[in-house]
Amino acid sequence: MVTLARRLAEWVEGFTFKDVKSDELLEIKKRFVDTMAVAIGAFHEEPVKIARWLAESTGGSRLPATVWGSCVRAAFDHAAFANGCAVRYLDFNDTYLAKEALHPSDMIPALVAAAEISDADGRSLVEGIAVAYEIAARLADAYSVRGKGWDHVTYIAIAAAAGASKVLGLKAEKVEQAINIATTIAAALRQTRAGEISMWKACAASNAARDGLLAAVLASKGMTGPSPVFEGKFGFFKVALGGETFNIEELGGRLKVMETSIKYWPVEYHSMSAVDAALKVRGKAGPIKPEDVESVEIKTFTVSYKIIVEDPEKWDPKTRETADHSLPYIVAATLLDGRVWLETFNPERFLAQDVRVVMKRTRIDVDPEYDKVYPRGIPNKIKVKLKDGRVYEEEVTYPPGHFMNPLTVEGVEGKFWALARGLVEEEGAKEFLAGSWALENVGDIGRLVRRIRVKSV
Repeated sequence: MVTLARRLAEWVEGFTFKDVKSDELLEIKKRFVDTMAVAIGAFHEEPVKIARWLAESTGGSRLPATVWGSCVRAAFDHAAFANGCAVRYLDFNDTYLAKEALHPSDMIPALVAAAEISDADGRSLVEGIAVAYEIAARLADAYSVRGKGWDHVTYIAIAAAAGASKVLGLKAEKVEQAINIATTIAAALRQTRAGEISMWKACAASNAARDGLLAAVLASKGMTGPSPVFEGKFGFFKVALGGETFNIEELGGRLKVMETSIKYWPVEYHSMSAVDAALKVRGKAGPIKPEDVESVEIKTFTVSYKIIVEDPEKWDPKTRETADHSLPYIVAATLLDGRVWLETFNPERFLAQDVRVVMKRTRIDVDPEYDKVYPRGIPNKIKVKLKDGRVYEEEVTYPPGHFMNPLTVEGVEGKFWALARGLVEEEGAKEFLAGSWALENVGDIGRLVRRIRVKSV
């Protein structure tokens, strides 16, 4: 029997830069730039500072990688973890929606670290990103682990191991061992995203990606892992999935990166179209005060409801991490403020009385017709009744940045500068952007990422 791990490993070894089409290459570059942008935007956030402190304590490592923004070189796994926490913290990085929803760019910091410790060039990094995105998406297509109580980052560990193996230039035998090791340690509890959400939400995926990277590095030195890791007596299928199995379709063809979406606003992705709809309502109605609102009705889909509506904490957010996963709060703040940005999720905003008034007048229901559209689209409808009798209703399925409504290069750069300007040394940032748009020609990945320098505070 050819195991699933072996099938994946053979495909990883056979994949090359020549398999990446020009439009796919452009989308990979967009995600590389976007990933750095959201990491820099979160540079001064508390969990990011904690992770960076830990990484910086490992300076002088035998296998160093860059801690983004600081230009400190630290132990590769610690650097990958710190950078990954920064990428995830603002909930502003890209998304893939299928049976399982996940954020593929969570893996990019680990892949960059792999490139740094192996002196891999830009083409190798492109290969690694393409491979990691492909396997993460195929796993997400195949089975929803959240239904078993596992977090989606379980798949991030497995895919990061494959992507890092590609960057490191491993043959199939060692790629298989990296996947075996990563899958064995991959399972992560879904409690990370239930109830009141903690700082760990920003760290879970980077921890998983770091585990995948470590598995690949160990495999490169000859470490072997449990096999068959999916099909075995105590393997992933039997233990993690309770005896259920899944099949991954033939790998290859149009790369899955083309079906990932870049976030236009810093909110949980299923609420992205609700923000767009609420902004359109606000554009028609003009300024809205809480005392003006009679009712807000929101129609959404089941996955959205389960993740960002049904928990009582989503109706009374007390942390940033809960607020950006609260559909009632996000819509209320958008209607009142006419915008959503990083400060929307400061405590003084989500604890304010005006948004609480609007949230109490909000009702959210699942529309079964919307479930038929998901995951291809993320439909949300907002209906606002004002006390003066005016009624406004807007429906959005493909918000800006969705793969059906993609951002241009200019749009991605606009987001980059909105997050980075004033934080970073501008000349170095411009050099980073120029190198990123020609990523396939970059010889030294570490030098490229070190062009981004956060100004001292």
